[in-house]
Amino acid sequence: MKLKKNELRMAFFGTPDFATYVLQELRKASLLPLLVVTQPDKPRDRGLEVKAPAVKEWGYEHEIPVLQPDNFSEESPDMEMLWNSEWDLFVVAAYGKFLPKDILNLPRFGALNVHPSLLPKFRGPSPIESAIREDEKETGVSIILLDEEPDHGPILAQASIIPEPWPFKRSALEDLLWHAGGELLAEAVPPYVQGTLKPVPQDHSKATFTQKLKKEDGLIDLRDDGYKNYLKFCAYEGWPGTFFFEKRNGKEMRVKIIDAKYEDGKFIPLRVIPEGKKEINYEIFNVI
Repeated sequence: MKLKKNELRMAFFGTPDFATYVLQELRKASLLPLLVVTQPDKPRDRGLEVKAPAVKEWGYEHEIPVLQPDNFSEESPDMEMLWNSEWDLFVVAAYGKFLPKDILNLPRFGALNVHPSLLPKFRGPSPIESAIREDEKETGVSIILLDEEPDHGPILAQASIIPEPWPFKRSALEDLLWHAGGELLAEAVPPYVQGTLKPVPQDHSKATFTQKLKKEDGLIDLRDDGYKNYLKFCAYEGWPGTFFFEKRNGKEMRVKIIDAKYEDGKFIPLRVIPEGKKEINYEIFNVI
């Protein structure tokens, strides 16, 4: 069946900044969604100020209706547009919640998900961080048809990427992969809805899994292998960040690493924030 781009009734599910990279690529390809679904406004940053998700702001900027459900109850008046409209396709990119079966079954072509890894490798919530930490020099993006298991559905399209110069920091790799994922999605949608591009089941025996990151994951022992420490620093840029403990005046002081480099086989912190202090050069901290 022929379906023109401007006839495609599509809803987009996503939340953080990098999900808007996918929206940007869809917009370039004239595949704007008719509805944006994102998570509720939440307290963020140190001041715990309640802020809107980046995807919500993007939706308002482009005059697209926005839903922010706490749940997907059919009885909720906020959900009327989602439940009582005829949808062709849902697109999911870092939404942050699993979509229940009833929601996945609403659009006639199902729900497509953009995942920043070469599935079945690095399923789960931290594929980009895991790729950097594990020194995975070849990475990529996958477009899958969602089922009820995380990152489990059949693959519609993949693109392999070798970022250079390696290793990338997380923000740079996020930028690269999510834009690439948006481009790949925009290329895949038309032939998929026209029936000429078919999803292929994943080889589940080759699946590897990532975990949700915790604050304590950022602990570094400066005596460990320098390259592994640098990979960890790059992977955990932003949050959870990396830190080490230094004994001062008989007490363990937590020291956050703000900037670092890898040189001559060594991991070298450049800028740090000692616990309770202001940011300083690591060289100065070492002589205090």
